[in-house]
Amino acid sequence: MRIYGDSISGNCLKVKWTADHLGLAYDWIETSVLKAESRTPQFLAMNPAGQVPAVILDDGRPLAQSNAIILHLAEGSDLIPADAYDRARMFEWMFWEQYSHEPYVAVARFQMHYLGKSAAELDPKIVERGKGALQRLDEALATSAFLVGEAVTLADVALVAYTRVAHEGGFDLADYPRVKAWVGRVEAALKIH
Repeated sequence: MRIYGDSISGNCLKVKWTADHLGLAYDWIETSVLKAESRTPQFLAMNPAGQVPAVILDDGRPLAQSNAIILHLAEGSDLIPADAYDRARMFEWMFWEQYSHEPYVAVARFQMHYLGKSAAELDPKIVERGKGALQRLDEALATSAFLVGEAVTLADVALVAYTRVAHEGGFDLADYPRVKAWVGRVEAALKIH
């Protein structure tokens, strides 16, 4: 399997961490977003959306979108709950991550950490919604160690990717103590630093 990813991207790291956790063999092809390497004719032929991550599976089929990729890789593993309701809750968090967390926490991080904007230059709605997303996580973690019960699932993989670096977008995880503790538990479970 070949994974095309940018090491600065939480969406790409989700795929790497899932593959590593499951012991899957792969070649990592560093594909810089900042250098527009996902916009070359060769890359666009593989993934017309021009986004990383993208994978070429062992049988040659391409697959894109981080959460679709990790769902495919983790099929039948302990990262996907066997119980149908818990599995649906995992999906609920994964869908929420792409719609209500990543567009704010990750965007603030990218603008500050990679584009050099100050916190004052960020769109106030991005900051407000990012804080709201982190608060939502903090409240959800009041009753369990992980987002879907007491074991790490793909919901945790999906949401820890940008949450763990939220400080790079001006968000202080000290304001969300349950989230901060959860990040540590997920990093330990997945053996990531």
